Amino acid sequence: METVAQWVRTQWTKRSRGGPGATRRNAAPIAFPLPARQAPFVHEVLMHEHDDFQPRFSTHEGPPGSPSDTGVLLKETNGLLRVQLVATPLGMPRRWRRPPAVRLAPGHWLRWQINYRFTGPHGGEWTYQLDTLNITYGPAPANLFLGTPTHHITELAPLR
Repeated sequence: METVAQWVRTQWTKRSRGGPGATRRNAAPIAFPLPARQAPFVHEVLMHEHDDFQPRFSTHEGPPGSPSDTGVLLKETNGLLRVQLVATPLGMPRRWRRPPAVRLAPGHWLRWQINYRFTGPHGGEWTYQLDTLNITYGPAPANLFLGTPTHHITELAPLR
């Protein structure tokens, strides 16, 4: 399965819900240039409030949906790639109705965004997360995800 995926995950606390913290958080990109690698691979970008939303990059071989990356389900059928983002059961708000899977033709790509609020351990401070999955079916030039996606799904919800 020839796929290239990029997970961009941004995490913050109430300190970045308003004012200068929110300005920095809202300036965090939802896509980055891809490293020079052969498909299939997953490019992960993490940005945390505690380090001023500076991106941290990692890459692993293989398609997303492998045991180390359980946030997406993929299936190739009749020349199309079926993509379904899996929402974490630990985050709020609950999503009882979810968008259907997207079928990508070769050369097409999808941006799927979802956000969460998590309760800290032992009733502690809430944390928040925005996940953006950029995924293409087929090889990808380095700047692919910086453009306009063929398909876009947003599951952004009010997080209180």
